[in-house]
Amino acid sequence: MDSQNKHNPIELFLQHKSLRFRLFWEGIAVGIGTGLIISLFRFVLVSGEALRVQVYDIVLADRMLFIPYVLFFLVTAWLLLRLMKMEPICSGGGVPQVKGLLAGSMSMNWWLALICRFVGCCLSIGAGMSMGRAGPSVHLGACVGKGFSSNRKRSRTEERILITAGAGAGLAAAFSAPLAGVIFCLEELHKTFSPVVLTAAIGASVMAVSICRAFFGFNMMFTIGELERVTVDMLPVFFLMALFVGFWALAFNRGLILSMDIYNNSSFLKGRKPLLPLFLAAVLGFVLPEILGGGNELVDYMVNNPYPMAFLLTVLAGKYLYTMICCGSGVPGGIFLPMLVLGALGGNLFGQLAILIGIMPVEFLPHTIVFGMAAYFAAVAKSPVTAAVLIMEITGSTHYMLTLVMVSMTAYMVADMAGGKPIYEQLLEYSLNKKK
Repeated sequence: MDSQNKHNPIELFLQHKSLRFRLFWEGIAVGIGTGLIISLFRFVLVSGEALRVQVYDIVLADRMLFIPYVLFFLVTAWLLLRLMKMEPICSGGGVPQVKGLLAGSMSMNWWLALICRFVGCCLSIGAGMSMGRAGPSVHLGACVGKGFSSNRKRSRTEERILITAGAGAGLAAAFSAPLAGVIFCLEELHKTFSPVVLTAAIGASVMAVSICRAFFGFNMMFTIGELERVTVDMLPVFFLMALFVGFWALAFNRGLILSMDIYNNSSFLKGRKPLLPLFLAAVLGFVLPEILGGGNELVDYMVNNPYPMAFLLTVLAGKYLYTMICCGSGVPGGIFLPMLVLGALGGNLFGQLAILIGIMPVEFLPHTIVFGMAAYFAAVAKSPVTAAVLIMEITGSTHYMLTLVMVSMTAYMVADMAGGKPIYEQLLEYSLNKKK
């Protein structure tokens, strides 16, 4: 009799429905915590980047400040090393670590990881390293989900769902893109559609974005503005652009793994990983400041002020190489935003070449920048749906959704046929192999 009740479909349905209801409200609670933390995170990073620009001007005006300027970078390197040793899971971008937590191949002290990740990323990104806030925001949200489930002594299954919901809320809050946060949970973290995960992720993402908007308003990470509607005759051009960016994206995965190998095989750099990127940040602030930081302001500028071809190539090469040096070091900081910026630069390069040979009018140059971001992320992360939805949300326009899906899937297929692997899975595998 007990066995029959145990497998009664009506009873199982009610249990499942009750679980979804509870996880929805718990997802909202995780979203509130994540939204508050990411709001503070965004405020500190924006303030730090504004202060960094002022510091370069002050040091140029008064050479006597050069010694304290250098000491700042040395102290920052020491602090980053201490944080990475204190809580190793705070190293790197954040998304591979969350995937490791969900798979059970990594563990963490959630409150220590949250503090070390928060402080470490503020130091590295604030100092000018070519890293972003999105991946760290995913990890910070996962820490909130982990802490909430631990305090309420939830099962391993429920814990995984709340970690996922928190991670999606972190991405949603970082970009002010709730739908992208939900899709990211399903496509990138769980790799499957689950109504239970969907319920918790929606509650968490919507609440986290609502809190961030209460502090920052409806401002998007990118202020691209309204674009011209895409005409049918332009679709073949954007298809070619997706092919171009898809091949360009193959260099990201290979370059990043190569950079990590160089750091780990160098007797000098291995124990001093933050020194090289911080030294370059100190120099590049006076030489090529465009490639410092995440790069969202660089994208905004390119949309309205096309770079000359020679300078565009310089920025493209500089941003790629410096991103590899920063992200390969394992310092806390994300690769999500640099990926989008490199895609925008690649799209911009294609657009200028297309205008030069006469196959595209100049008014569609901003489109190649926007579509380049989606294509590059889709090819590198192998997440085309997240790429299309994210770019749609952060640009605030839905009328070119069809084109976004087309370029995302095209670049994805290019990377897939060339044997490219999802970057986050590669980074997780690399990290686990290093521990053996």
